[in-house]
Amino acid sequence: MFSNSQIVDRLLQVMEYDIVLLTMEGVKQGNKIFGAAILSKKDLSLVIAGTNNETVNPLYHGEVHTMEQLYRMPSEQRPDPKDCLFFATHEPCTLCLSAITWGGYDNFYYLFSHEDSRDNFNIGHDLKILKEVFKHDPGGYARQNSYWNSYRIADLIDTCTEDEQAAFKKRIEELAKTYRDMSDIYQANKDKSDIPLK
Repeated sequence: MFSNSQIVDRLLQVMEYDIVLLTMEGVKQGNKIFGAAILSKKDLSLVIAGTNNETVNPLYHGEVHTMEQLYRMPSEQRPDPKDCLFFATHEPCTLCLSAITWGGYDNFYYLFSHEDSRDNFNIGHDLKILKEVFKHDPGGYARQNSYWNSYRIADLIDTCTEDEQAAFKKRIEELAKTYRDMSDIYQANKDKSDIPLK
């Protein structure tokens, strides 16, 4: 069993060294900034990392595209979803919440909230869809339910020592800056793509 500190450290590491690189390339091709990774619960090793690929298919959000890539692996190499941690860089939208559920994952972790996506990265579809389609106010979905439990990285950090909190917050500030820069690139070029919800 890993401590919250170990989980946060590893998820940020995967984001810093795996997901960001994929997302930078994806943004250059006109995709949004959302990414995901699947890790082994046993040792926190990376199974696969992915990023948004909506320019190929508008359903290829970061989480969905990562799962799609996972299923390109030979079945004997794919771990059981119950043996995995699912990590999303941003709080999953309604499509991705459903995909995580249908994919059989009993958990997911995320760094940036729906409000961060709207306020810091200028992509507010998640909250609008929750309100318009499902009539839920922000945060109105069940974060713990019979299918999965969700974990916001900020909440896990609150359980760490003061030194750990300071170090994690510094890393997250750097990641937020990187994602704002990538979002600026996406926003400047999004009208060139045919993604339905820009």
